[in-house]
Amino acid sequence: LSLLLCRGKVGATFTIVNNCGYTVWPGVLANADKPRLETTGFELSAGASRTLDSPPGWSGRFWGRTGCDFDQSTGQGSCVTGDCGSGQVECNGAGAAPPATLAEFAIGSGSQDFYDVSLVDGYNLPMLVEATGGLGSCETTGCTVDLNRQCPTELRVESGEACKSACGAFGSDQYCCSGAFNTPSTCSPSIYATMFKSACPKAYSYAYDDATSTFTCTGANYVITFCPPVTSTQKNSQNSPPVSTTTSGSGSGSEPGSGTTSGSHEILLSPMCSTK
Repeated sequence: LSLLLCRGKVGATFTIVNNCGYTVWPGVLANADKPRLETTGFELSAGASRTLDSPPGWSGRFWGRTGCDFDQSTGQGSCVTGDCGSGQVECNGAGAAPPATLAEFAIGSGSQDFYDVSLVDGYNLPMLVEATGGLGSCETTGCTVDLNRQCPTELRVESGEACKSACGAFGSDQYCCSGAFNTPSTCSPSIYATMFKSACPKAYSYAYDDATSTFTCTGANYVITFCPPVTSTQKNSQNSPPVSTTTSGSGSGSEPGSGTTSGSHEILLSPMCSTK
């Protein structure tokens, strides 16, 4: 048990799996005070996987970029969704441009890990996070439904490659959990957040969705799967027509626009043992 709690040099191993029928370019962003992993972005062909090790106490996020086009000679290019703006395959410390589905982690130094899948910045890919080999509840979380197929017209990006959050679409304080709406008591889920939550009950649907969306495990490794296999119920949901919820963008509720803004949720750690 002590070896499990005090992990030593490796905090957790992340296995990123592309179960989509097309190439995905995962992006990796460490939090501001944490070290970068061995890569900040890479190409992952359909059916392929890659493992990355993090040190104890690491925190950051993973996401998938789609529709990328990088020049083979110069390495320069961009992506249709989840682009990090670096102009390269490596994101080099830059985060995903919304909308993007995010997997967020805070790896413990002998304490619990905290993890979640977030739709706070919108949605671009189905994603599943599974904890393996750990102690505690260690629940699987994610959003396995194709929300692009169900995205309301007013949130839809161009030809349907991604689905914006209400904050990203409308920008009001009520949707963005900002200004007078920057506390849990003043920021309630919007009709759009409720739609996201209904489709993906374990994923963050808005900034203060902590109670049903943050999960813990101790001493685990994690598998992050893009386009995970879905159940028959989810397949029926994916085949549903897009939902149209007409609004002026000024209703109650909130959606923070970017995971790096003050409206986003944070995962905190309390170390329990030395990593030296």
